[in-house]
Amino acid sequence: MKTVTEKIGGNEMLLTGYIHDPHYSMPDYDKRPAVLILGGGGYEFVAFREKEPVAAAFYMKGYQAFTLMYSTVEKAAGMMPMYELATAIKLMREKCEEWCILPDKIAVCGFSAGGHLAGCSGIMPDNAIFTEKFGFNDTEEIRSNAMILCYPVITSGKFAHKGSINTLMAGETNDALKEAFSLEKNVSEKTPPTFMWHAADDACVPVENSLLMASALSAKKVPFELHVFHEGGHGASMCTNEVGRKDEHCAHWFELCCEWLNSTFDFRS
Repeated sequence: MKTVTEKIGGNEMLLTGYIHDPHYSMPDYDKRPAVLILGGGGYEFVAFREKEPVAAAFYMKGYQAFTLMYSTVEKAAGMMPMYELATAIKLMREKCEEWCILPDKIAVCGFSAGGHLAGCSGIMPDNAIFTEKFGFNDTEEIRSNAMILCYPVITSGKFAHKGSINTLMAGETNDALKEAFSLEKNVSEKTPPTFMWHAADDACVPVENSLLMASALSAKKVPFELHVFHEGGHGASMCTNEVGRKDEHCAHWFELCCEWLNSTFDFRS
């Protein structure tokens, strides 16, 4: 395994990659799909337990695994986390030879507020508020090819996780910006295939967030898969002892996700 790090964006956030080196005994795997993992934390912090343990799990499934430490609290204003994520995806494509990545098979996996940010990877490239602000001309170079949204923050409406949306708004009263952060209202035919899971008893980010997203994806005929577990709360990450939230039933999400992603990317690890 090779580890790489790169500073990203104006706030010099950190992109870290865990990369399978090519080997003569595995000629079919000179390049591999990649998964970029985003921990949650309400845009107030980035949870370690939703980053490195998840990266290790995807790495063991044969993927090139990356994590992104993105801007939080006051530094999250002005769509800065979305800019950092777009820049990270663009960089992964630019360095696809060096990092042994299939550039058309980059998934983003996010948890809670990180799930909101992951959702932005497939939706914000179509929003002029975002692309014009940061000067992104080629929207496809910053768009993910698949999204994995784990108990995600989705809406800025009735079922919003208000802390996440308020941090992003940073006191602004711009209705267009608030609308841009409501992902279910901005799904299009260009939105990439999406896997979601949520617990029905989530008292922090209501399950309606995932249900709204599923409905929006269905309306645009975007391929998606949604698993709602009857209980499991919020913030379970890998649902293992390692992350302090062992839940053998909800832990099935990861195998289901890998089966879905392998199929979506036509990848056999």
